[in-house]
Order: sequence, then structure tokens, then C-alpha cells
Amino acid sequence: MFTQKDIRQIEARGADLSQIELQIEHFKKGFPWMKIVAPATPQRGIRVLSEEDAREAADYYERASVVGKCKFVPASGAASRMFKDMFSGLEKLEAGEDLPADAPGAKLAARIQDFAFYTPELFGHPEDSAAYRKDVLRKLLKEDGLAYGAKPKGVLKFHRYVDEVRTAIAEHLVEAQEYMRDYDDICSLVVTISPEHRELFEQALAEVKPVYEKKYGVKYDITFTYQDKATDTIAVDPDNNPFRLDDGSLLFRPAGHGALIHNLNKVDAELVSIKNIDNVAHEKLLPVTSLYKRVLMGEALRLRDIIFRYIRQINAAPSEELCDDIEKFLDCVLCVKLPHADSLEARVAQLRTKLNRPIRVCGMVRNEGEPGGGPYIVEGKDGSTSLQILESVQINKADPAAAGAMAKATHFNPVDLVCILRDCRGNRFDLLKHVDPEAGFMSSKSYQGRELKALEMPGLWNGAMSDWNTLFVEVPLETFNPVKVVLDLLRPAHQG
Repeated sequence: MFTQKDIRQIEARGADLSQIELQIEHFKKGFPWMKIVAPATPQRGIRVLSEEDAREAADYYERASVVGKCKFVPASGAASRMFKDMFSGLEKLEAGEDLPADAPGAKLAARIQDFAFYTPELFGHPEDSAAYRKDVLRKLLKEDGLAYGAKPKGVLKFHRYVDEVRTAIAEHLVEAQEYMRDYDDICSLVVTISPEHRELFEQALAEVKPVYEKKYGVKYDITFTYQDKATDTIAVDPDNNPFRLDDGSLLFRPAGHGALIHNLNKVDAELVSIKNIDNVAHEKLLPVTSLYKRVLMGEALRLRDIIFRYIRQINAAPSEELCDDIEKFLDCVLCVKLPHADSLEARVAQLRTKLNRPIRVCGMVRNEGEPGGGPYIVEGKDGSTSLQILESVQINKADPAAAGAMAKATHFNPVDLVCILRDCRGNRFDLLKHVDPEAGFMSSKSYQGRELKALEMPGLWNGAMSDWNTLFVEVPLETFNPVKVVLDLLRPAHQG
């Protein structure tokens, strides 16, 4: 199947042949469906806090000792999907067609003055004409204008203020100083970007970093990290044969956000907050955003301290009573039910394995129709149950039980999570040992008009964190304000 030329191409990417052969097997055999026990709900699986609970969790964060903390921001890739409808509208306008008033391109042109990237010098004043709509879309997308169709979301202008216009990455800096300072007033951020976008990010940061450092009395320590090419996966044709380019070489594709587990594994901090680049709001919502980020971090640190105490106790003086206590905690708090162990020694070994894992606390939002993965209680290969975030493609909708669980789900995943990456001895976990390799998924794509199948690695907050101790906490809908398409910037959360 692979020639010597193919093997040289594979090895030049930092991968090896066995990895690629395993990927081909995944295409042929598929991935197993997740075995869903039930959706995670406020009745079991999602912790719903009172106002007093939230304040206590935020206070716990302020008091707790932490060996380093940082904000991890996935920001790779261009914003092409954000402007997909705009490209389509521009094509029609350039072909001599006009757009109906309810078309995305027409809506954008009609309300162009409400976008933070609007300037009268570039876009003029709105007119109700096809020529104006075409001019607006061309200047928004193309190189002779803003060229937003080829830029990453992080450097796009999201929000307008009286004295400035902020990009998405600028809003993350403002957020970070509010809840991620260390004892020396340093805010650490790790931002995953594509190498070709580094200069754009550096320019965007150079404009605001010194200004914000002076304004907020803080120092920013910002690290850029790239998705390793070695984590790209091979593409195949509809018959599961390697997809080949015109010159006969193999086609590799980025393996989704799951590849970022390698980047996260290199972060030295104990406490890490993860939030996507496009999930930022106008500063008017910063108080609630900051509060619930502190709440999630407080809940994570409290969970850390409980687990560490149990580990010390079971190492010092294991007993049936202590095992009962730990098993009750795992069941009631983390929805971890364990298979029967027929001796104290076996119980202790089982509990040590379950306790001594990375920790994550994930914010969950009431489901009001937004797209996103969902929280479930899942049975694993070892017979134990756990809390997991599943994408819809991981769920067998032909299975009545699985479909019923989806129908009863009350919340979805906004990608707002906090991680504990060190064990009770202060050592960093090897996160790659806690990935479920069977939790990936496939999708249909095309390349230059030819159909292909693409493979995504277990997602960063899905299978890549499958073997973590997980707690779900309800957070307000106001904390979730993603910009998936450009018209989302017209929502109240993004307007002054």
C-alpha cells in the first residue's frame, strides 16, 4: 500500500508508518459507539450551584495554593468558516445576481455600521443596492480590503468601545487580567496558532499588550504553540485507499482539536483554564464571565484537595471502611461506579487508579438550541462509568437507548473548562496516557472536487480527556458567546 517514497514523506512529518497503518484500520473498521448510560443532568451528573455556593467556590480559588496557572486558548486555523455565507453571497453578486434581504450577505451590508471592523473610509455609508453589497463583501473578504476571509479569528475586530476597538485576542487579555493573575501580577497565556499566522498575532498583541499592562497593572507572559504536523492524519478515498495528490504524494490533514492534547501536555502550570478564541463577549459581561471562571477554578481546586487527601489516606492506612467512603464519593460526585473487586487489595488498586488522574471541571450550559457536544454518563471498557463529553457523531442514533438519552439531555458543552495537570506529589501527568484512542471520528470532505474521508483524533475535551476525573458544573448562558459566523457579532453580547 505504501511505497518507499510514501514512507520518506511520512517520516519527514515526524510520524511513523505504524501510526499511519493504524489510521487506515480506523477508516476500515470505524470507531465503536459510546455506551451511554444516561445523559448528565442536574438530577445526576451536573452540579447546580446556588449564589452562595458560587461565592464559596470563587473564594476557594482565591485562597488555594497553586503551582503555576495559565489560560490555554485554542486559536488555530483561519476564519474561513466564519465567512462561508459571505463568500457564497459575493459569488452570486459577482455573477450578476442580487441577494434577497434575508440573505446573510445582505444582512451584513445593511448593518455594516454595527460591526466593530466598520470604518466609513473603507465601507462608506450603507446603500440599498447590489453594487454596494458586492463592494462591502469584497472589501471584507479580499486582499484589497480587510482580507478577513483568510485571517485567523483571533486578530479580527470583534467589539467596539468608546476609546478602542478590540480583537478577539485582545478580549482574552482583558479577561485574563481579571481572573488569571499570579502572585506577581503576571498573566500567562498559551495560544495555539498556525505558523503562517504568527506575524498577524504578534502585530495584534503589540498594539494592545503594553497599553493593557499599564492600564491594568499586569504583565502578560504569552506563548505561541503550533499543532504538530506529526499529529496530522492521512486522508483516504471512498474505498479507504490512501488519497493521492496529482504528483502521487499522500494527503495529510490536521486531526482536529484533539491533536492539541500534545500541546497541553507541554504546559508546565498546574491549573489551566481552556476557552476557545471566539468565545469572548463585550466587556459589559466581564463580571459574570470572571465570576464563573473563578467558580470553575475553585471547584477544580476543591476537587483536587479532596482527591489528594483520599490518595494520602489510602496509601497510609487502607481499609474496607475507607474504600467504602471513597467509592461513595466517586459515585455521588463524579458518577464513577466501579466493577466489583473481591478483595481489599483489589479495591485499593482500583481506587488508586481512578483517583490518580488529571482533573477537569467543565462548565455546562442549559441547552437552548446552540450546537455543541453534550454531557453524558458513559460506561467504559473496564466496566466503570464516568462523565464524558460526546459529540453527536459519537452517538449511535439508531440505538433507541442512545437516541433516548440524547432526547433527554438538558445541557451542552460550551468549551469552558479548568484542568489540574499535576498529581499529589507535584509531578506533571503524562496526558497522552489518559487518551481513549477509540474515541475519534470520521468525516466526509473534498479536495479539489474529489471526495475523501478525513480522520479526527479523539477531541481535546472528548476522547483526549476520556480517562480524567471529571466534574460538570452549570454556568449561566451569558458566559457562552461564540462567534461561529460573522453575523453572531450582531448579538447583544457583542454590541456595546
